[in-house]
Amino acid sequence: MSKTLSRSGDDSTLPAIGLGTYRLRGRRGADAVVSAVRTGYRLIDSAFSYENEGSVSDGVARAIAEGLASRAELIVTSKVPGRHFGYEQTLAAVEESAARMRSIGAIDLYLIHWPNPEQNKYVDTWRALIEARERALVRHIGVSNFLPEHIDRIEAATGVLPAVNQIESHPRFPNTEQIAYDAERGITTEAWSPIGRGSDLLADPLIGEVAAAHGVTAAQAVLAWHMARGVVPIPKSSSAGRQAENLAAAAIILDPAEVETISSLGRPDGRLAGQDPAVYEEM
Repeated sequence: MSKTLSRSGDDSTLPAIGLGTYRLRGRRGADAVVSAVRTGYRLIDSAFSYENEGSVSDGVARAIAEGLASRAELIVTSKVPGRHFGYEQTLAAVEESAARMRSIGAIDLYLIHWPNPEQNKYVDTWRALIEARERALVRHIGVSNFLPEHIDRIEAATGVLPAVNQIESHPRFPNTEQIAYDAERGITTEAWSPIGRGSDLLADPLIGEVAAAHGVTAAQAVLAWHMARGVVPIPKSSSAGRQAENLAAAAIILDPAEVETISSLGRPDGRLAGQDPAVYEEM
């Protein structure tokens, strides 16, 4: 199960699952990336705000040097934060990201981290990402946490749709309407915090029932639920064992009733930190 990125005219296959690296910095972060590539991950997610672009690129470079994967097999993502929004500011931020990650060449996928609607600079920021792609600083461009109204606006202004929209999605907040919108527009949806970071989600008995039916862990059942819905989950882990467990979820096939069972846990107030893209401002 994979997705194709093709909006830059340079097709790439997006794996069914990726590695999140939030708070994985320094040597620990680089080691986690090497471990993940060794385990079989080919999609690595980072961000300017995570302060780990250098560590992530070091880990990718080490993995390539060790023969664990070729550069062409790997997709490395970063994101521009709100404090660097605006055309010139965003171009400078992408150049900084590219400098931090220069050991691996062009960044494969670069996203706008949040729309920051009150700041009202995401259209100019999108124009800057288009320019960064034209300058070959990045290969593909996308967004994160964008609502339909935000995507409609950048398309109307530039004629360019994002290849990816990375959003909050987990059983307590399935975000089904956004996923359907993305699919209708040919946009791949990725999910951050896909197993409900810091919550008691995995202890839910309904998830436990689905997991038991397949002889897998609750986390694996939730990751399989994402993939059954056409979503690319980005779970974070620095543990080799947990990385392998998460990756193995790609082989689990849930039936429609099981998908609906897990989806039934959704609720309007299910966001982990109340970060509604309609009003949230990230800096």
